[in-house]
Amino acid sequence: MAEHRIKILKDFANAIFDGDKNFEVRENDRGYQKGDTVYFDVINKNGSEEIHPIRSTPYEITYVLSGWGLKEGYVAFGIKEKEQLEE
Repeated sequence: MAEHRIKILKDFANAIFDGDKNFEVRENDRGYQKGDTVYFDVINKNGSEEIHPIRSTPYEITYVLSGWGLKEGYVAFGIKEKEQLEE
C-alpha cells in the first residue's frame, strides 16, 4: 500500500476534520488504490501552507471510483481516519 501527501484547501480540510466530508475527487496521477494512506497538507486560497489538525492525521482510502461521470483521468475516493497503533 502506498502513502500519498497531497495539498488541500483549508475549507475542504475543515469539512474533513468536522466529519462532513469523507471523500476526495482528484486527478489520478498517483494511482490511488483502496488501502493506500493519504496525508493532507493544508493550504489557503493563495497557496500558502496553513497549520491544521489534519496535517499529521493519516486517512485510509476506502473506495476508489473512476468513470461514471468523472472527467477522464480523475477518481473519487472515500476516506476514513486511519486507526493508529499505540506505541
